[in-house]
Amino acid sequence: MLTRVPLSRLKVSEGSLEPGPGEQLLVDGPRMRAIVHGSTTSNVALRFTLRGPTERQVALASGEQRQQVGLKLFAVDACNVLYAMWRLAPKPGIVVNFKRNPGQHTSRECGNRGYTLLRPEQHVRLEAPSPGEPHTLRAQVDGKVLRVWADDTLAWTGQVPEAALAPDAPVGLRSDNVRLSLQLSTPPH
Repeated sequence: MLTRVPLSRLKVSEGSLEPGPGEQLLVDGPRMRAIVHGSTTSNVALRFTLRGPTERQVALASGEQRQQVGLKLFAVDACNVLYAMWRLAPKPGIVVNFKRNPGQHTSRECGNRGYTLLRPEQHVRLEAPSPGEPHTLRAQVDGKVLRVWADDTLAWTGQVPEAALAPDAPVGLRSDNVRLSLQLSTPPH
């Protein structure tokens, strides 16, 4: 059972989330990062509607230009986090990355260092989510096994390294270069 996370429980560390119609939250800027205080990473869902690319596109710190939306799992801080992302461009699909930088806690300290692309044991190729239609990205962690659903399709299954598991770390969300309306849901607080 998941419940909607209100804006008051989200701590936005980059960009902004604004209230929208029908309990939706709106993202209009090229970068948004947020976490949910008091949450844990057992089961989390992000329901979103893509409203198109942002007017201004900003490259990642690596220099890559991406459009994506996703979940932050075991989000210890900006330098130590597991991401489950639904990429739209340049190449659509589900990507799971683990960022680990022991002893570093802020983006200023670690920059874009410490990323490891996790290889799935099973995956399904996906197209980019269609603009104007509701979509759901959901992640569930059972022990070391991560499962990621895109809409109703189990799109990614794989093992999470022990170093990525931080049971008390919160979940969150991230977007790059896309305008969205969204709702994040977690187990009841």
